[in-house]
Amino acid sequence: MRIGFIGLGNMGAPMAANLAKAGHEVKGFDVSAPCPEGVTPAGSAAQAAVDAEVVITMLPNGEILRTVANAVIPALAEGAVLLDCSTVDVDSARAVAAQAAAAGRMAVDAPVSGGVGGATAGTLTFMAGGPVDAFEKVRPLFEVMGSRAVHCGEAGAGQAAKICNNMILGVTMIATCEAFALADRLGLDRQKMFDVVSTSSGYSWSMNAYCPAPGIGPKSPADNGYRPGFAAELMLKDLRLSQLAATEADADTPMGQLAMQLYERFVEDEGGLGKDFSAMLPRFEDRHRS
Repeated sequence: MRIGFIGLGNMGAPMAANLAKAGHEVKGFDVSAPCPEGVTPAGSAAQAAVDAEVVITMLPNGEILRTVANAVIPALAEGAVLLDCSTVDVDSARAVAAQAAAAGRMAVDAPVSGGVGGATAGTLTFMAGGPVDAFEKVRPLFEVMGSRAVHCGEAGAGQAAKICNNMILGVTMIATCEAFALADRLGLDRQKMFDVVSTSSGYSWSMNAYCPAPGIGPKSPADNGYRPGFAAELMLKDLRLSQLAATEADADTPMGQLAMQLYERFVEDEGGLGKDFSAMLPRFEDRHRS
């Protein structure tokens, strides 16, 4: 396919590179980052969209997505799809989809899970919202960039799935870190705790696949000084999105709200900026009951 790719940062660059390696014709644009090998530079977002069958965006937030959409949608050819892989607020995803539809074009919101490692390896999971025919058109690209793509429903459904998933992740990581810190105070060996919890009702992805305790379970950022696989500030971004959505939907999410507040404190006041989100464990290790 002819692809325009806008947003060539830590996630977008390896995604675009994988598409180029797979034989797709990729034109890329970013306001500051260079194009990866195999991707042809475009002078603007609109230029990247000209003649493209699919335009992919990977952007920091909904405001920037809306700005890029204003430039890209008028440049889209008939039958082209705007595929947004950013994690943004649900309202922005729906607004861009409506804007595309009004112009006679299609849009899919498909945020990803899997981090930079998944983007590089081509093993991302995509959670997609939008028309089924648009989803099917971009499915071959999902198969290059990832290992799984789920059509979750209409416009905004992909973003809804992402923020609900990551609200669970943020809450369970905090609970996992609290439990290890408590086990330490009770004199329980961390390996013994892992052996019990990982095969019992406390089982979770945070414990079994991404254990925050160094030297316990599969390799994780905890074994690399908490250098980020998924940065704490990105978890905070997703938790803020979840609480924005909860406010707009009048949904009661007290655990999500508390998780957001704890990550805010961790990132903004306690040195968590630039660390993995599992670095909550040393935070709890150093604290006492208030």
